[in-house]
Amino acid sequence: MTEQEILGVLTEVVHPARGSKNIIELGMVGGVEIAGDKVTVTLAFPKRRDPLTEYLTGSTRATIIRHFPGVEVAVRQVVRDEAPKKKPGLDLGLEEVSGVKHIIGIASGKGGVGKSTVSVNLAVALARLGYKVGLADADIYGPSVPIMTGTEGEMPLAEEAGEGKEVILPVEKYGVKWMSIGYFAQREQAFIWRGPMACNALKQMILQVRWGELDFLLIDMPPGTGDIHISLMNDIPVEGALVVTTPQPIALSDVEKSVNMFRNEHISKKVFGIVENMAWFTPAELPENKYFIFGKGGGALLAEKYGVELLGQIPIVQSIRECGDSGEPAALSSGPDGVAFLQLAERLLQVVG
Repeated sequence: MTEQEILGVLTEVVHPARGSKNIIELGMVGGVEIAGDKVTVTLAFPKRRDPLTEYLTGSTRATIIRHFPGVEVAVRQVVRDEAPKKKPGLDLGLEEVSGVKHIIGIASGKGGVGKSTVSVNLAVALARLGYKVGLADADIYGPSVPIMTGTEGEMPLAEEAGEGKEVILPVEKYGVKWMSIGYFAQREQAFIWRGPMACNALKQMILQVRWGELDFLLIDMPPGTGDIHISLMNDIPVEGALVVTTPQPIALSDVEKSVNMFRNEHISKKVFGIVENMAWFTPAELPENKYFIFGKGGGALLAEKYGVELLGQIPIVQSIRECGDSGEPAALSSGPDGVAFLQLAERLLQVVG
């Protein structure tokens, strides 16, 4: 492993907002130091804040690890004049979300319950009802919004925002503004990021985006109750959350942790209600039949236990899966799947007020 070999693999790290030029072409690599199995790369950024700082830092680290497994990689950030870089994320203000009436998290505490499916379709349903909506894909390790909305391959642009700052312009489709870290990486690329780097990248994906005037900004949160969730709740004015579960006890036990996280004295955010996904299976040819594959009534029991609303029950319908894979959200349809998401949106409007 030599310096030239490191520089060679770093040509794979492109800056999406700079004509897809790589960081070598852009002169951003200020140095490479190799000491045994440790590699330290210095990335030089302009004095004005680059909205993709954390993405480029993480991508640099991941690219080296992919080519040289087992090495320890550190990425140092400096400005062009080598002045010390401020800690990423601390200078992000709330100006870009000042025009948003309601910021609502969509959480689960557990993976595999269809949280992203609910998030995307709820956003589309709210837009169908005439509201201005945005969705930030905060599931930073498994961003799925580009695929589910048929916007994979789109590249958000950056524009000047005055005082040497830049903002990212969200992708717009189906009447919703979408933002995801998935727009800046290939589908198979893994984000090998530690907690602080992931938190800062996430905040950039929300606070440095030109959302404009919105009635709702939904945040599709990652599973669990870790540092990303705490950072999000502390640094972004989230009003409250919807918690998604499936009916079976093994899911409810994890989802309960998510409810308790929002109610923790250090978080103290309102839980607007429970959404029970995969509540029953209804075959297309027998629309009146219900088969309770994952059990029955789990969402209602959870809502009753914590004194919150059961806002909706979403059935397992084959078209929901097909629509998610094809990038055409089920909430656009007039079938039972579309009706279920419209009813969920209407109930949310009632409880938010």
